[in-house]
Amino acid sequence: MTRPTPALMIQATGSNAGKSTLVAGLARVLVRRGLKVAPFKPQNMSNNAAVAVDGGEIGRAQAVQARAARLPPSVHMNPVLLKPETDTGAQVIVQGQRWGRLGATNYLDKKAALLPFVLESFAKLARDADIVLVEGAGSPAETNLRAGDIANMGFAEAANVPVLLAGDIDRGGVIASLAGTHLVLEPDERARIHGFIINKFRGDARLFDRGLAEITRFTGWPSLGVVPWLPQAAWLPAEDAVDLDRARDSSSSRIIAVPMLARIANFDDLDPLGMEPGVKLVFVPPGQPIPGNADVVIIPGSKSTLGDLAFLRAQGWDIDIKAHVRRGGYLLGLCGGYQMLGTSIADPDGVDGPAGTVAGLGLLDISTVMRGDKSTTLVSGIHCGSGAAVEGYEIHLGRSDGADCARPVLTIDGRPDGAISPDGKVQGTYVHGLFTGDAFRKAWLAQLGIASTLAYETQIETALDALADHLEAHLDIDQILRIARSRHSTSASTA
Repeated sequence: MTRPTPALMIQATGSNAGKSTLVAGLARVLVRRGLKVAPFKPQNMSNNAAVAVDGGEIGRAQAVQARAARLPPSVHMNPVLLKPETDTGAQVIVQGQRWGRLGATNYLDKKAALLPFVLESFAKLARDADIVLVEGAGSPAETNLRAGDIANMGFAEAANVPVLLAGDIDRGGVIASLAGTHLVLEPDERARIHGFIINKFRGDARLFDRGLAEITRFTGWPSLGVVPWLPQAAWLPAEDAVDLDRARDSSSSRIIAVPMLARIANFDDLDPLGMEPGVKLVFVPPGQPIPGNADVVIIPGSKSTLGDLAFLRAQGWDIDIKAHVRRGGYLLGLCGGYQMLGTSIADPDGVDGPAGTVAGLGLLDISTVMRGDKSTTLVSGIHCGSGAAVEGYEIHLGRSDGADCARPVLTIDGRPDGAISPDGKVQGTYVHGLFTGDAFRKAWLAQLGIASTLAYETQIETALDALADHLEAHLDIDQILRIARSRHSTSASTA
């Protein structure tokens, strides 16, 4: 009988506990040991998406994990992606393609129907891998969501995958979080958990020895290590908008301001700018004005262009942006932000919200029409202003045309993309990921008189290797591998 591919699932006591980072770090640890590692997340909820080599969308975290594993990203690494469009509804992406739009209640009723797609993608990855590292979503303690679950224990049981549980000590209450999770799980779910990890520890870890013993006393689970806080982890692209609140230290007086739209998407576009020593990247929260001394304002991507255009106006940011342009400041729109810069956005079929046409900001002579077909593709080309080679990806609905498109920002695969105002100060493009390219970023910053000193791709590789070194030093990697390889056997006895 063929033994199943080793696999391990990292779940956590709550969101933003570091699951994505742990999986990325473990992937780099194991690939450096000569294993072919496949990252996998059954269900993700994020508007920070990436385009896979097979042409569909996955969560940004899985693209980072694929890079850590030195693999091209595949749609099977994240077979179900939920992209929130409102507080109660989301677009559902299945194996990279748009599957539909569902409200929260409808999704709860239908998510069990997605399990076959999830298991199909998992099996496909497992066939070509030495080990699969699986990331959970949220927490298995959310027992109100357990029926039909495909994100945590529901998947782990269906695929017979052992689990490690991570707790975020930086938030406080980690002992209660782990013990409470043990309390609310069913006996078979507790037995599937083979140990716990304490993440984001600050200070002397020896001071938590008694805490580890207490957690084991409450749960019966052994500790597999305490992972200290790692500043370099902040260099990796973030998945959740909550991470936009993390501090960006910079003494630079050259300010790039970014309004935090309600449905901001693909904000990792801006990570390389935030890492440039000569730039102070400022994310402007709702209710706050855009700084009047900003050199550049960037309107980022959006999962709901029309909704976020209304949100932008509700904050008064449209007034701030127009004042910025009158002062001679630079303005860049990315994807949905590009669409907002035009004179109008028409949505005749209601693909982005209620059907109709709304006025844009009127800062570029273009108009946009939303269509049902969605562009999700990797692209490469040339920056028209400098001749620098560019690479990126497109994820958008709609097409934009108008007089300012005669001055494109890029030439992509032989076609023009984007638009520039007659004075060159207002620009927009559909292409994400441009700033990861050192040549383009250097040329773009040069127009501001800023010298680029960042080698971004090198920095990301350095961060992944530092993360792997960190986990090697603080986790019992050999025991983690033994747990992953125990997948064929019966779960440990119930604690």
